[in-house]
Amino acid sequence: MTTARTNEDRTTRWYFVAVIILFAVISVPMATMGAVAVWNNDNGTGTVRTSNVDVELSEFKISGNLIAAPGEVTLTVTNKGSVAHNLIMTNGPRTAMIQPGATTTLELGRLAVGTYEFFCDIPGHADSGMRATLSVSTAVANSLSDHTSTAIDYAKLDKAMSDSIGKFPAKTEGVGATVLAPKVLSDGTKEFDLTAKIGKWEVEPGKIVDAWTYNGIVPGPTIKVDVGDKVRLVVHNELPMGTDVHVHGVEVPNNMDGVAPITQPLIEPGTTFTYEFTTNKPAVAMYHAHHHGQMQVPNGLFAAFFVGQVPLPAGRTISGLAVPSNLTIAREIPMVVNDAGVIGLSLNGKSFPATEPYAFKLGEWFVVHYFNEGLQIHPMHLHQFPQIVIARDGLPLDSPYAADTISVAPGERVTVLVKAEKPGTWVWHCHILNHVEREEGMFGMVTAVIVS
Repeated sequence: MTTARTNEDRTTRWYFVAVIILFAVISVPMATMGAVAVWNNDNGTGTVRTSNVDVELSEFKISGNLIAAPGEVTLTVTNKGSVAHNLIMTNGPRTAMIQPGATTTLELGRLAVGTYEFFCDIPGHADSGMRATLSVSTAVANSLSDHTSTAIDYAKLDKAMSDSIGKFPAKTEGVGATVLAPKVLSDGTKEFDLTAKIGKWEVEPGKIVDAWTYNGIVPGPTIKVDVGDKVRLVVHNELPMGTDVHVHGVEVPNNMDGVAPITQPLIEPGTTFTYEFTTNKPAVAMYHAHHHGQMQVPNGLFAAFFVGQVPLPAGRTISGLAVPSNLTIAREIPMVVNDAGVIGLSLNGKSFPATEPYAFKLGEWFVVHYFNEGLQIHPMHLHQFPQIVIARDGLPLDSPYAADTISVAPGERVTVLVKAEKPGTWVWHCHILNHVEREEGMFGMVTAVIVS
């Protein structure tokens, strides 16, 4: 009995010894792993370092002393701009929309040494400059919240503005919105060949993007036909994805409306589709992609389409401005505005100083057709000269009126009549000011009328 109990006690002792040894074998590497984790993320005291980084958003930049130490990182994000923005870490967390003047925090969690990309994903904002990189480094001694702000160099800002204006008009490769001559078929049909493809496009000097183009230009070729014409648009797709073409503002049969797959099959890459219709009334219209329009249109697949002529208010007095009965138009200007995609803030596919200036002799009249292919309203302001609004969406107004700033909504067309009645160089721009100026100087939706 005693021998059996002794053997049982001995077995029990060996069992506990084995458990202790097993625990030690498992614990050593686990402890080592834990030490490594703390070593990679602490500040030498065995505690995880916490970095608080102040970030400012504005039009169109992400600024701040974007550095942090390894460990827990939190961003304090303030919108110093005049429109809403957000902030997103690539493959990481994001803020909600941040209204002007508001502040929010973005917790990034525990970050190791490396670089992390951030951007604002409101269409056009990242392409206009709202991208930034956060650097996480063991060499960082203090978090951003401890840094002192650098004084603003106002002289540098003044010089940047003057230098940017001095470059106008700058030459760039490519001219958009050129008129496309039709092939006239034996029955009188006017046929237009359009090839949708990605190509290099210089938006402003040195800024060359992969634009989505019709016939290699942005905006695509301007199409002009007459009322009663039979029209054929032969669309060849050389894009990496399917597409379609919607003629916005022209009456067409349902199967020619250009909304795949509802009214037609998708135009697959490497294939061709032909649109056929007869025009039945005047129109100031545009054609653009409808399939994945949020991608294809801002990136360049847009253009002007005219049917006939908009009637002019000749012989009338409008807001005190007398329009002669023998009115002669020196020039018609299609002005397609955009604000997103790789094209970004632009007039006819170009950003200042590469936008086109318009020269007139004193007393000449000209017509402007605004086309908004962007994602937001643009108030277009021409200094000193009243713009007589004579049609909206190609529909003549019974009561034309004059204004100095004309708001053009997305998808809208507005036609105005202007008299070049004062000599000088007059600025013409969108009056959302951060669409035309930034710390690096003037850019975007600006051009000029030159009267001599």
